[in-house]
Amino acid sequence: MPATTPLKSTVALVTGASSGIGQATARRLAAEGAAVVLVARRQDRIEVLAKEIAAHDGRAVAPTADLTDADAAAAVVATTVERFGRLDILVNAAGVMFTGDSAQAPLRDWEQMVDINVKGLLYVTKAALPHLIEAAATSPRRVADVVNISSIAGRFAIPSGAVYNATKFGVTAATEAWRQEYARRDVRFSVVEPGLTETELFVHQQQAVQERMAARFADVEKLHADDIAEAVEYVVTSPRRRAVAEIVIRPTDQV
Repeated sequence: MPATTPLKSTVALVTGASSGIGQATARRLAAEGAAVVLVARRQDRIEVLAKEIAAHDGRAVAPTADLTDADAAAAVVATTVERFGRLDILVNAAGVMFTGDSAQAPLRDWEQMVDINVKGLLYVTKAALPHLIEAAATSPRRVADVVNISSIAGRFAIPSGAVYNATKFGVTAATEAWRQEYARRDVRFSVVEPGLTETELFVHQQQAVQERMAARFADVEKLHADDIAEAVEYVVTSPRRRAVAEIVIRPTDQV
């Protein structure tokens, strides 16, 4: 990678890297010089992405991990440090969204949102913290970063989205609490809250929900995943003096 890349010699772990925001973020961080550890449930996709990054002279590995298991989450962090010797950046982009009538919603959908959106994020962050603290204390950057992908649903409650709201409100609140806790130890915690974005989140909804959302937002030009990845890039390439605590990004047309 060129010597001028701002993330040269850093290591980033990106969850949810098989598609959407996580995938776009991994590409951007690799282009900025970071070695990238790609984590997702769909192993075939992250292996393809790792090869793509390598083809562009980047560094990427794709270890297998189920982040809803605390031991597996800790193992992928350990693998990162064993492989690259450090961990400077964590981007928690893994997430699922199921909305719709609460009385009719399968309980397993609620459990899956809690397991992935909240527990998975907590497990990875817990395992990563000691390494991030060390990186902040020893690296030329003198800072480490955690960027959590929340949602505008982490700021405003919506009908038929109670549990998704709960998970994203939790992510936003935890990020701010961690920001305060680790500010004096040079680990920056940031939360990015996108509005309507063109990702696979909507594909996994029930058909009736998909149709209702398509009608509601028919005249809205959705954000692209790379719009959010660009925001993450801005956060982690900021000079040490600048901590970006929160970024809200909405489509221009979304009220």
